[in-house]
Amino acid sequence: MKLSHYLFVFTFGLLQVALAVQPQKSVVITFPDNTPDSVLNDAKRTITDAGGWITHEYNLIKGFAAKATTNALQTISTSSTAFLPVIEEDKVVSASGDFVGE
Repeated sequence: MKLSHYLFVFTFGLLQVALAVQPQKSVVITFPDNTPDSVLNDAKRTITDAGGWITHEYNLIKGFAAKATTNALQTISTSSTAFLPVIEEDKVVSASGDFVGE
């Protein structure tokens, strides 16, 4: 085979990988106070296994901030019926309740 054929196959493979990557959303995920740590750890693992990352872990509440794909967030929201998470977009809010930067 010619070098150009190998280059085409390689480029086509990279294109498929690039199209398969889902955009990451900045979110804050919180759970009820009685949620076991194992549920939080499973949620964090779901995010990192899907290519996302944890940006902050909270100490006063059961929750964390993350960059995650929509698929990972859907998995987390349906994984536990006993400890339902609240998933909110991570935004900066002013003291008057207005969104900053919009």
